[in-house]
Order: sequence, then C-alpha cells, then structure tokens
Amino acid sequence: MKIRYFTQSLLSCWNHGNAHFLRGVLRELGAMGHDVLALEPEGSWSLSNLLSDHGEKGLTAFREAYPELRAQAYGMKHDLLSLLDGADLVIVHEWNEASLVAALGLVRAGRSDFTLMFHDTHHRAVSDPDAIRAFDLSGYDGVLAFGEALSDVYRRWGWDDRVWTWHEAADIRHFRPPVQEEARSGLVWIGNWGDGERAAELEDYLFCPAKEAALPLDIYGVRYPVEAVAALERHGARYHGWAANADAPRLFAHHLATVHVPRRYYTQLLPGIPTIRMFEALACGIPLLSAPWSDSEGLFRPGEDFLFARDGAEMTRHLRAIAADPDLRASLARNGLETIRGRHSCAHRARELMAIVGQLDPLPVRSVA
Repeated sequence: MKIRYFTQSLLSCWNHGNAHFLRGVLRELGAMGHDVLALEPEGSWSLSNLLSDHGEKGLTAFREAYPELRAQAYGMKHDLLSLLDGADLVIVHEWNEASLVAALGLVRAGRSDFTLMFHDTHHRAVSDPDAIRAFDLSGYDGVLAFGEALSDVYRRWGWDDRVWTWHEAADIRHFRPPVQEEARSGLVWIGNWGDGERAAELEDYLFCPAKEAALPLDIYGVRYPVEAVAALERHGARYHGWAANADAPRLFAHHLATVHVPRRYYTQLLPGIPTIRMFEALACGIPLLSAPWSDSEGLFRPGEDFLFARDGAEMTRHLRAIAADPDLRASLARNGLETIRGRHSCAHRARELMAIVGQLDPLPVRSVA
C-alpha cells in the first residue's frame, strides 16, 4: 500500500508532539512492506523554530534514530495531484492549513482510488471548536481521533461510525530500557510549558514535591517564558531547554523516575487521554508517577504500571518511596514495560490502522454537496 501522511513536520519535534508517534507508526508501516512518505510544508512552523534555535545539528538525533523514514517538503504552488500520485491511503493531521484540508477532500470527492482520513491528536475540538469545525471534511472517509472522549466529540458532530479511536503509542524500536543499567539519580521531566495551562499543576505535582522530597529535578522543553524559568530556579530545578525526542531514552536512563502532569484539557474536557510522553517513559522502563487523570478507557493498570498521586502531599510521599525502595522501582518499571509491549506499541497501532482502512474498502466516490 502507498501511504502518504500530511504533517506539520516529520523532521522536527520542536513543540510538535505528533512527530513522536508519526515517526514510530510510519516506521512500523514501512516494516510491514508499505511505501510510506511524510509530506510537510516548506518552512513549517516547528522546523523553522528548531533550525532557528539549533541549526542543522538539531536534526542529528532524528536522522540517526530514523534513517529509513522519508519526508518531502512541498510549497504553496506545488501540484497537489502529483503528491497524491498512486496513493492508496492519505492521512491528514489536524495541524495543517484549512485550505490544504479542503483541497484534499475535494480531490477525494471525485475519485475512488484512495482512502482519505483526518487525524486529530489535539484538544482544539473542545478548547477551540470553531477552529476544527472550520475544516471542510465533507470529502473525507473518516476521522482518526486519539482518544474515545475526542471520538465522542466527532460523533456529536455527525461522524457516527466514521470516527475511530486511534491512540498514540510508543515506538519500542527506539524507546526501550538501556542495554546496561548505570547509576540513576533524581527526577526528569520532559515537556513544554506551552501557554501555562498547567502551571499550577506543575507547581503542585512536580516542583514542590521534588523539592520537599529532596530529589534533584531536571527539566527539558521549549516555550518557557522568563517567569517559568524563574519559578524553576526558585525550586532548585535545572532547566536545560529543548531536547530532541530521539534523545529521551538516554535522558530517562540517567534518572530514578519521571512524572506525568497532564494538561487541564485532558483532565476536564477530554478525560482518558494520556500524552505520548507517558507511553514513551513506560517503554523506557523508568518508574512513572502521575498527577490525577481518569484512565476511563483502561489503557493501563494504575498502581502497578505507575502510581497516581491525588494531591501534592501524596506525590511527595510517592517520590520518597521511589527514592528509598529499589524493589518498588523495579516493579513499576517491569509492569509498565509489560503493558506497553503488550498493548501500546506503534506496531499495534499500525495493525489497527490497517484494520480500520480495511473496513472502508471498496471506496465509493463521495459527494461534497
């Protein structure tokens, strides 16, 4: 099968979490024998920021970790039909221009030789629904949503049996425990500050507990304003700036544990959706502690795969237990890794995608009227 995926960027993970999953799932689809290619706009926002901050060296980790992946840049005047030439499956991520989304739907409406899917991995459907409703998806065969709560939103919008829940997952070819364990110390947190929508949660569930448990804390990510960096300094945390996602296994391997702090949208408006970082951390065999969220879809085994903390005080107690109990650390690492390898790898998602697409064959010509 010839698969084309329109993304903000495959090359850059700068403030672009979908790149993590995309790299892993495209690699798995390629390993299954499919012809896969990522298509990204010239001068994409994520790639431009990465190159501005780090130059071409910022791409080294990706290129070394994913030599088999292919990406093609296209310009505003690029012939869209040439990008689709021979494609059997076309997937369009929600971080694309509305004009591109509409144009691809128009092509699909008049042809029956490929399947066209819209892929939503963000909270905008609830945080800024008008931005998503502005997309013309009338020519699309279906929607891939990264959580059941988001699928429900699309069902309310009339997609009914044409929306599928397609969770993110870990690329276990790359995200895995170290071959040989070395000394570990302190905590690590890899995440972007964003618009400050979880600033209070980070204070309550990460910065203060780490300080109270006397555990050094290393922070990696982008879009940290001056006041956020100052807050880290007040708590004694060390801020290192951006880290390539491909380097995350190495960073995890040097630390005792990491913490999951979901954004407010995923605890209040889209419950049940963990971030990609949670899958990746568990795949690397690092003990994980989490601020509250509702695992309404039963993705994990809370208390076995990771530890929930109901408040900051409980998080502090968990951190102290993690630091003092090597058996607890080993148990969490073992259980979390078992769940990822058994249910949540990119290979699982590649097979799920093929099963979904199989339900849409043969493909009729769709009307956009």
